[in-house]
Amino acid sequence: MIKRKHKNACKNSCCGLCCTRIENVCVVRGNQTILDNINMHIHCGELTALIGPNGAGKSTLLKALLGEIKHTGELKFLDAKGIRTGHPLIGYVPQNLSLDANSPTSVLDLFMACKSLLPAWLYTPKKIIKDVLESLTHVKAEHLIRRRVGALSGGELQRVLLALALDPIPDLLLLDEPVSGIDQNGMELFYKTVAKIREDYDLSVILVSHDLDVIKKYADRVVLLNGTILSSGTSEEVYNSESFLKTFGMRTIKMGK
Repeated sequence: MIKRKHKNACKNSCCGLCCTRIENVCVVRGNQTILDNINMHIHCGELTALIGPNGAGKSTLLKALLGEIKHTGELKFLDAKGIRTGHPLIGYVPQNLSLDANSPTSVLDLFMACKSLLPAWLYTPKKIIKDVLESLTHVKAEHLIRRRVGALSGGELQRVLLALALDPIPDLLLLDEPVSGIDQNGMELFYKTVAKIREDYDLSVILVSHDLDVIKKYADRVVLLNGTILSSGTSEEVYNSESFLKTFGMRTIKMGK
């Protein structure tokens, strides 16, 4: 169920988490340094895109934020007054979800399972169905509530996963290549939905993506990552940086124009 107040109800102030500070984060596996001295500052309402070559550590950074990977350094979460808070609510949308296409599990079942409730086929109170419908409505997917998860298209599944990540509305939303393999229409709908929700609820969003055009359209800030931060700024600043040229080559730089 969506519990966080709409931005309009917050009288132009931050509704909860004001900023995320990632300070001196390092990840080491064995003798290999995966991430070194990562420093980022993400304000509420902003979408920060992580770009970089395969193996650059982008997904590793998200997993460190989720607490799934051991790391050094600090993750600080500050409220609107600059006061450090406890760990925030974090929503996460993975690149894909491995599911049995023949499973009878419905979208409603998936929500019930994620909430550790009884299976929907045993008993589903009307209030829970109403709450799930509300969550799905935010991603334009309420009509999928009874659909088998295995029968969903790639775009439909990712919108359902987004609805789960937004239930309740988190302070920080992590998107790890969420539209990989999705057609153009599905991709546009997904990102427009994210843009609307982050604007309405002042979400801090970190997006991992290889689609430079999408990033230029939706991201407030771009971070070029390859083990460490090579460049940070607006899409135009990063796309025209020397580090970007060295990482992606001359032809790709045209995206920044």
